[in-house]
Amino acid sequence: MNAPGGKTIAGDGAAGTDRKPLFTVLTANAVSIAGNSLTLIGVPWFALETTGSPGKAGFVAFCAALPVVLSAIAGGPVVDRIGRRRVSIASDLVCGLALAAIPLLHHAGLLSYGLLCALMAVNGLFHAPGETARHVLVPDLAARAGTSLTRAASLYDAVSRGARMGGAAFGGVLVALVGADTVLYVDAATFAVSAALVTAGLRGIATAEPHRDGPPLSAARYRADLREGYAHLFRDRLMLGITLMVMLTNGLSLSWSSVLLPLHAREHLGGPAAQGLLVAVFAGCALGGALLYGAVGHRFPRRGVFTVGFLVTGAPMFLVAAATGTAAPLLVTAVVSGLGAGVLNPILTTVMYERVPEELRSRVAGASTAGVLMATPLGGLVTGLLVERAGLTTTLLAVGGLYFLVTLAPAVFPAWRGLDAPAAPDGKGAGARPCPADLRGPATPGTPSRRTPGPPEYVQYEGDPGARRENAPDAAG
Repeated sequence: MNAPGGKTIAGDGAAGTDRKPLFTVLTANAVSIAGNSLTLIGVPWFALETTGSPGKAGFVAFCAALPVVLSAIAGGPVVDRIGRRRVSIASDLVCGLALAAIPLLHHAGLLSYGLLCALMAVNGLFHAPGETARHVLVPDLAARAGTSLTRAASLYDAVSRGARMGGAAFGGVLVALVGADTVLYVDAATFAVSAALVTAGLRGIATAEPHRDGPPLSAARYRADLREGYAHLFRDRLMLGITLMVMLTNGLSLSWSSVLLPLHAREHLGGPAAQGLLVAVFAGCALGGALLYGAVGHRFPRRGVFTVGFLVTGAPMFLVAAATGTAAPLLVTAVVSGLGAGVLNPILTTVMYERVPEELRSRVAGASTAGVLMATPLGGLVTGLLVERAGLTTTLLAVGGLYFLVTLAPAVFPAWRGLDAPAAPDGKGAGARPCPADLRGPATPGTPSRRTPGPPEYVQYEGDPGARRENAPDAAG
């Protein structure tokens, strides 16, 4: 069945749909994110166990996050030139090797603190391009599968959250049973599996291959491509506002996941198993929130849902942790915060897909990913130093209060009204909401559409007990 204008409606079972590539990307991303959750738990505990210093653990997080920003700043045009499939594969392989080297060198007595920081920097440098490459494929693969952007965005986020939930719970148990170094071996294996899935599952997908129809690559052409992506981002006030807000919350969230939660778990909750449980509960409830939004979210104003979701997602975890030394209140808070976090990424991802033309997708993806990750290198570093000087409770209160102020932005600034009035399908700034038919994708499944763009996943280093990275906004969670 087709909507007016010939747009395929998801779930209509139209002949000619090809769901395998979308399934491949969802599966590869799920495997990679499950590994990310292992890193999120394994690396901070490894750093704390081997250095005994919150400040040094925070610096390890800084070394892992700064290269992510640098690669995202300059990597957008490269993704299209090399090809999204190739970039995804190379990214996973390098990250897996870097993580496997940490426990190998440690057991050989060759792992210095400086080398640990360097290996985490390599992991960060290659992480963002791979995430971006997979994420920008979603609109075209959703069209091939005959599904809508909103449903594809919600499914992408729900699968990611489910993987994060399982990976976090598994990681917490593994750290407690066999140690953080073994967790890093498992993490490295997940990257290898993700690379294998993309290698086999995205062969022959035109939008996953290098773009060869443009002008020859040169320094001038590269600078022009880079400039075009940033210009589009800065022209759109809503996209710029989203980037700035998620940039700040990502930095605050990384302080939670890399320093504050591991310390709180070590001092008050009994160790990494409690940390893994909190991350899993948050991620599980966020999964439920994403699925719920995918089913009924279109009935409600985006701005109101987004504002409430962000207010309950971030600050409460910090403030409750400062007020209690037991796990039960944090578990209750994780349930509420997780449900709120679940609505954020589907909203942001859909809005981004609506506002960026397909031909600019990777470039704007790189620019916005760089923006939302800009503060993450400082999150763990500053927080680790603050804890050593002011104490854990004071730091939790300070970071939680700042998080609350930042998440008031959608309720205060007029540009955020654009959440309920997205740009026209040509991606040229705010305007009237496109008619529903224009948001469902191309008329023929599998044909790339200039009207269904797709920037990076605004996945914040989620304000959850185990936020990561994604590229992307995972706004919280």
